[in-house]
Amino acid sequence: MKKKKILIAPLDWGLGHATRCIPIARALEKKGYEVLFCAASRSLDLLIKEFPRNQFIKLEGYNITYPKNGWMIFSMIFQSFRILNKIRKEHKDLKQIIADFEIDGIISDNRYGMYNKTIPSVFITHQVNIQSPILSILIRKVNLWFINKYQECWIPDTEQNILSGSLSKIKIENHNFKFIGPLSRFKKIDATKKIDILAIVSGPEPQRSIFENLLKKQLLDSGKNSILVLGKTEANKEEKIENLTVLNHLPSKELNQAMSNSEIVISRSGYSTIMDLAALDKKAIFIPTPGQTEQIYLANLFAEQKVAFAQHQHDFELEKALEESKKYSGFKIEMATDNFKNLFKIFEA
Repeated sequence: MKKKKILIAPLDWGLGHATRCIPIARALEKKGYEVLFCAASRSLDLLIKEFPRNQFIKLEGYNITYPKNGWMIFSMIFQSFRILNKIRKEHKDLKQIIADFEIDGIISDNRYGMYNKTIPSVFITHQVNIQSPILSILIRKVNLWFINKYQECWIPDTEQNILSGSLSKIKIENHNFKFIGPLSRFKKIDATKKIDILAIVSGPEPQRSIFENLLKKQLLDSGKNSILVLGKTEANKEEKIENLTVLNHLPSKELNQAMSNSEIVISRSGYSTIMDLAALDKKAIFIPTPGQTEQIYLANLFAEQKVAFAQHQHDFELEKALEESKKYSGFKIEMATDNFKNLFKIFEA
């Protein structure tokens, strides 16, 4: 019997959209589906490393950039017409991809144009209610308009919104929303050695490099045994500078071990990172990307809950952050994730 082909298409805005698709892809393969990927830039590089035997389709992403001044909302408004044109183009390109590769179903992680009426189409997001200081009602209406183009929307959290807070609270009755539980490519494993600090850099430029340079200097000055992962999937490069090991990229298995070995993790407060930290019961210090409203909201949420200490990037002081983090519990959340037993029924018709 011919295997059904499922196309997974994550957004190329940082690596989180790609990493949280990994457990879904593995579950699909375990249940007998053939998985293909449609991705761009570093998300594509990462998935090729994780699934070297699978088929890949390179499809240009949205190429979203962050401003240096952190005024993200105004930058997004300025980029909106270009992004909408990209969405229209990927929707058009998808028709040819479906024909060329005989695709039977689609899972899109925040790529708004990857739907098609002829085959089952699924959208993954934790942001049903996008946070915005201006035009919030309009932005949410546009977001829902696109989501409703898909037959189902999978939300990687529980109905109690344990990790995403108000971002995933559904204020309208809609049969196509399904809470599937938090997604993580990681599992709890024993530590093999002690690492004082694991710092992870991620996200679009130029803020990714700004964060990298900030962390590198303060980690070196601290004298603590530290690892800095740069999120650069295009090359496997390692550099040892005194107390600091700098790595371009770590595959899932190695990063799982490094996080398990670490006393504390310093990172952006992106949702995929939060799900990974929760899966491993880790302590964290969050430095949200300036102007990124979702990350700022999540950092504040867990700071208020006394789970993880957070600082603004321009105020970041490692010594103070480490001292303050002693007052915070770390993630101790029951991660009862969906086993996908019934989730893939949409592709069985």
